[in-house]
Amino acid sequence: MDTRTQTHRATFDVLILIGRPASGKSEIIDFLRQTPDDVRQRQYHIADLDVIDDFPMLWAWLEEDDILEHRLGQPRLHTDADGYFKHRYLWHLLIERISLAYHKRRRDEPSYHEHTSTLIEFSRGSEHGGYAEAFQHLDDAILRRAGIVYVSVSFEESLHKNRRRFNPDRPDSVLEHGLPDEKMTRLYRDDDWRQFTADDPHFVTVRSIPVPYVVFENEDDVTTHTLDLLARRLETVMDQLWAERSIMQAERPSS
Repeated sequence: MDTRTQTHRATFDVLILIGRPASGKSEIIDFLRQTPDDVRQRQYHIADLDVIDDFPMLWAWLEEDDILEHRLGQPRLHTDADGYFKHRYLWHLLIERISLAYHKRRRDEPSYHEHTSTLIEFSRGSEHGGYAEAFQHLDDAILRRAGIVYVSVSFEESLHKNRRRFNPDRPDSVLEHGLPDEKMTRLYRDDDWRQFTADDPHFVTVRSIPVPYVVFENEDDVTTHTLDLLARRLETVMDQLWAERSIMQAERPSS
């Protein structure tokens, strides 16, 4: 039997990585990308990494609106002059686009998950529907295969790291983008994670589909310049999530 297939039996098909902006999600992804394949599979239950992140989608809308307004003299489509979405449903459209991107990957490569783990990343504040609404727009095919890692930081820590990482010369960079304090406060001060997970300490249920979750505590910021601490904490968290996923599959085999 192909050793890649054997190894993949201990890896996630889909990992959903969520948390406030600048909580450490992008740094975790960067760490996983730089980790050797065999180590990533053995220690973190992640196969070949394929990331679907809604930030590049969102940023493209902002760029399009600026082109429309300032170069073509046309109305902005998605955002107002201050960069806020014109319609709340656009936050849900981003999640629908994530689902569509995932569908196309599996459509174009039937053996996709024999060698690939999809990592889906996004942030949602209560102001624009929170995780309770966002998860309703993820496709069932994602939810049935997924585990969730929530990177937990306070709003104050998120705000601090957002200021620190921002590079005005690369505002489109996944690792160096940032938001003004006013936008961070309006969009992300309130977070519905505790309410979203209040019914069960191990699983959230979306449209009758149970999805295991774990919390990666990062108030002490192990994701910045402390790779040894990040590695140890991530391994512990991913082992816990894998155990929860295994229990769920034993009790209710996935379709």
